[in-house]
Amino acid sequence: MTTTGSPPADGALAGLGRSCFRRRRLVLLTWIIGVIAVAFVGFGHGAAPDNDFSGGGSQSAKAQKLMARHFPQEQGDRLTLAIRTDRGIDHPAVRQKIEKTITALADSPVTGPVTSPYQDDTLVTDDRRIARTTIPLSAKEVEKSEVKPLVDLVKDASDDNVTLALGGYMAEKAETPPQGPVESVGIVAAAVILFIAFGSLVAMGLPIVTALLAILGGLALIKLVGHLVPAPDFTVAFGAMVGLGVGIDYALFIVTRYKDALRDGDNPEHATVKAIATAGRAVLFAGTTVVIALMGLVVMGQRLMTGVAAATSVAVLVTMIGAVTLLPALLGFTGHRINAMRLPRRTPRREQRPGAAPGSRRPAFAERWAGVVQRRPLTAALLAGTSLLVLSVPVLSMRLSQPDASVQPHDRSSYIAYDILSDGFGPGYGAPLVFAAETGPGNTDLRTVVHAVARTDGIATVTPPRTSEDGQAVTFTAFPTTGYQDEATANLVHELRDDVLPRTPGGEHVLLGGPNASTIDAADEAASRLPLMIAVVIAVSMLLLIALVRSLTIAVQAAVMNLLSIGAAYGVVVAVVQWGWLGPALGFPTAMPVTTWVPMMMFPVLFGLSMDYQVFLISRVREEYQRTGDTRLAVARGLAGTARVITAAAAIMIAVFTTSLLGHDISVKQGGLGMAVAVLIDATVVRMVLVPAVMELCGKANWWMPGRRTPKTTATEPPAEVEEAVRV
Repeated sequence: MTTTGSPPADGALAGLGRSCFRRRRLVLLTWIIGVIAVAFVGFGHGAAPDNDFSGGGSQSAKAQKLMARHFPQEQGDRLTLAIRTDRGIDHPAVRQKIEKTITALADSPVTGPVTSPYQDDTLVTDDRRIARTTIPLSAKEVEKSEVKPLVDLVKDASDDNVTLALGGYMAEKAETPPQGPVESVGIVAAAVILFIAFGSLVAMGLPIVTALLAILGGLALIKLVGHLVPAPDFTVAFGAMVGLGVGIDYALFIVTRYKDALRDGDNPEHATVKAIATAGRAVLFAGTTVVIALMGLVVMGQRLMTGVAAATSVAVLVTMIGAVTLLPALLGFTGHRINAMRLPRRTPRREQRPGAAPGSRRPAFAERWAGVVQRRPLTAALLAGTSLLVLSVPVLSMRLSQPDASVQPHDRSSYIAYDILSDGFGPGYGAPLVFAAETGPGNTDLRTVVHAVARTDGIATVTPPRTSEDGQAVTFTAFPTTGYQDEATANLVHELRDDVLPRTPGGEHVLLGGPNASTIDAADEAASRLPLMIAVVIAVSMLLLIALVRSLTIAVQAAVMNLLSIGAAYGVVVAVVQWGWLGPALGFPTAMPVTTWVPMMMFPVLFGLSMDYQVFLISRVREEYQRTGDTRLAVARGLAGTARVITAAAAIMIAVFTTSLLGHDISVKQGGLGMAVAVLIDATVVRMVLVPAVMELCGKANWWMPGRRTPKTTATEPPAEVEEAVRV
């Protein structure tokens, strides 16, 4: 017999859950047709990625615009052929191979005229062992699939006598393998965690199916949103990682509440309505928090980061909508079969404490652990806080940059080219500094500036100045003695701009640009705007939390704890990526600065996710406090009631984020590592130690709100039981 249990909840969400449950065939069919249609349009006609981070009002951006106006023939991507041979390039067999390779490259439909190193001695080192030549790409936009055959051609031409390698941005992109099925590893790990948590294959499958269908539609929409708000090429991988993680977590919360309602005697429809009205409300709040936090990236003032924020927000919104519409429809199909195909388990015996009343329960581990922390709250808070601060120390030395050939795996052609060119022409060859100025007709003499730049410490060589065809501008290039990722190169750029050029006659009108200067400008701008973005995200998230839990104290606690956990994650990323601790073991070929966009993206995503867990825990604590009137017992029971779900949700997030380390995009791997560490810290140190310790220290002040009294309680439990419940 089907029991009816408690009456179904009322409200808009309850009505939505009921409607989706009753019209489950229509809802499922609509989702399937809609996702197929969006996927067809999005993946077939989506916008191409935009990787130009040089926009804005930086000096490098102004230099690039000047070069585009007056030196249009020099715009566009270029490849560099690097040559190394112990025999010397003039050896007959070596020369034959080099000339054959250059001819094949020049004959490609995507390349322009190629100058042979045999025609220009400046392209060859004095010992004639290393040479180079530049290969312009004929089209403004060349697909990496068109460049890959050129990379393979050069690789195949190498032998024991001569090493040939192709470098340049497009070569680097062309030989970087796609992320591949790394997300599938995260899905498998999430499925295992869900199976352990639910003990049922059916219950395990519902969050997976919901998340996969939603993320497929979300990724297709990301491609379409790119037509309105351009975004870089890592956006899809990052959006998939975040969307998959939150999608499974949101479905997990709802399925857990549904199973609880069935266990309490509700029929499937009432259980679905109750799950959507309660857990669904938390999901909507959680998703909204993540989206609002992501839109904090708009404060950074970088158009591509705005594109990343919009695209990732779309992925989160679709998974959130799927959780409150598609999932209740799927629950309508499963009904009581949610527990079908169960994992064999021994039925645990109910343990009874010595001296306890017959039938009384033994507190769960999380509840007993909370009791341990609450007996020494100050010590626990100090130990946890200190450990997080120690982990955050590396942040003080964080440097931002963009990956280049020097940080790629050492078997890649782009790295081999970098190594050859650095050996032959100096490490600064890959970090050229482009100087440009509009001079007007008859006034194109920048020799004084050229000499001043050449005499600057840190400059290896300077090319002669060149005048544009229209006679309106002059440009020259300087090569530093240090490489693209070296801090000394960034310091040199600042010195040239702040000291050398302003003090040199005519230098005040000269702009310093180039790819390296553009990267430095983007890093400086990100570092200067990051505190503002953090402040905006914290402020908006605190307002949302205050509106939900009606407590200023808890909102402040959440903000501080989230800052500590994210700071610790930043510190771990710096230690691994920049300092090189365990870097090779985790897939980072060499020590390198943190990618500029990684801390910008990590903060809003992690702050939103941490706020989700905080809301889930504090909502249960508040319920217990209103029922018992005792903060200590409320925290202990709230922790016990949510520990299993939060632990499973965090484990899924960690699994999904960690799988990014199996991919090939170094920047995405940095972001995945940082977010996995942050979630791990949040689910352990913060939720299991800091929250119970700090709430114990605050007592009734936890519920303080200006102009509002402490919430009334309906305590029914005697003080003796309160003491007994938190005693170990």
